[in-house]
Amino acid sequence: MSGWWIADLLNDPNRGPAKLVSWVVLVIGSIVLHELAHGWAALKLGDTTPRDTGHMTWNPLVHMGPWSLAAFAVIGIAWGMMPVDPTRLRGRRAEAWVALAGPATNIAIAAAAFVLLILWEVLAGRAGVGEPLMTNFVIFFRLGVWLNIVLAVFNLLPVLPLDGGRIAANLSRGYRDLAYSEHGQWIMLGGFILFFWFGFDPVAAWSMNLLAAAEHAVLGLF
Repeated sequence: MSGWWIADLLNDPNRGPAKLVSWVVLVIGSIVLHELAHGWAALKLGDTTPRDTGHMTWNPLVHMGPWSLAAFAVIGIAWGMMPVDPTRLRGRRAEAWVALAGPATNIAIAAAAFVLLILWEVLAGRAGVGEPLMTNFVIFFRLGVWLNIVLAVFNLLPVLPLDGGRIAANLSRGYRDLAYSEHGQWIMLGGFILFFWFGFDPVAAWSMNLLAAAEHAVLGLF
């Protein structure tokens, strides 16, 4: 093992290249759709900032930026950004709706990937699709479900600047005052650290177990 995630996956004898391609496509695709969902919601609610700044595009370079792309190349983790001006949004809870659009899209992607997974396993299995195509697509769809469940849960954490923090700040004045207080940024940073130290592995395992249980239950109907 080299320690670099790309090299490690390429050298993984257990479908490593398929996992690598799936991860790259799904991470970048999920980020783009997540950010576009924020932009679409903002436009619907009166803020044209996403369009004015040129972010209503399918180009992942626009959404991710150089630092995110560099992090993705080095450690396989990335993030995106959609500029929104809350002062231009219509409605008291508009900022919360715009923030919610991103995680909701991740949930929709996970649901779509799950349906495609079941259809592929049933129909391709009956059609006698051979290897490695059969398993490669199973890997892709399973990863699509798992990744987007994790992304949805992570983004809904009530910690700024995550979507969950923006929702909480829009719904609760007390939370907003705390988050934007002198010590609020350190509290938010502490929330990040606590999640990555103690929360990520349980969420990842729960998501995988949920997928396995749902897949087993649905395939049992066929």
